[in-house]
Amino acid sequence: MNSSATRSTWTTVNGLRVHARVAGAVGAQPVVLVHGLGVSSRYFVPTQTRLAQRFRVYAVDLPGFGKSESPARPLDIPGLASALAGWMQANGLTRAAFVGNSMGCQVIACLAMCRPELVERAVLSAPTMDPHARGAVRQLLRLLVAAPRERPVLLLLVACDYVKSGVIRTAITFRHALSDRIETRLPHLPMPVMVVRGARDPIVSQRWVEEAAALLPDGRLRVLSGSAHAAHFSTPAAFTGAIGPFLLDCDAGCGTRDAATSNASASPETVVARSLP
Repeated sequence: MNSSATRSTWTTVNGLRVHARVAGAVGAQPVVLVHGLGVSSRYFVPTQTRLAQRFRVYAVDLPGFGKSESPARPLDIPGLASALAGWMQANGLTRAAFVGNSMGCQVIACLAMCRPELVERAVLSAPTMDPHARGAVRQLLRLLVAAPRERPVLLLLVACDYVKSGVIRTAITFRHALSDRIETRLPHLPMPVMVVRGARDPIVSQRWVEEAAALLPDGRLRVLSGSAHAAHFSTPAAFTGAIGPFLLDCDAGCGTRDAATSNASASPETVVARSLP
């Protein structure tokens, strides 16, 4: 059996059946993928398949989304982080690397601050919410601009996931995400963290990701040319090529450049690495 092929697993967490897609060899270094608002683990499959060549990769459907059961009320960010911790415990995962997209980054940041022993390192790809555009109207306008920059198949997938999660649940979770201030958590994350932005992402600004990387005690920033908000789906080869060395703990020697010397001349093609005291 191909170890990179995905299979579904089900785990009961706080009385809810939580679904996850699993790929990769048993015993390999665990990596947990955390999806964004309203969607499911399905849009992580292109990245999961590539990472599974070296890692044991779990793509989780958070409670209320994808194939997982829904709680009576939509969970806020701490509630989703707590459910993720419960899922890890139920699956015997004592520690893992995490990769999140969009709102999934907020869930990971909350988990990493409250339960740092569970998070070995983290990749925050297109982390929301940009504090310079926290209002609902501005976020929705940015989303409209972002949609044409993604692959059409992703838009269809997202639309199907939104229908499944429901307008009310998605809207309430969006409100929770808007009120969650990830920037207050980043300074308290002791583990290595990589922030990733697609150079064509209108939802998450370059200004914000530079600030986010600077807030992290051990942070670095990667900017991917040609990628938008969902780099893990639309440009998975570039995305996994950027984060793979970091997940293997060898990014310091894999051709990155120090931000202190490269930011002044950075272009969309520039790969920016940052390591702060």
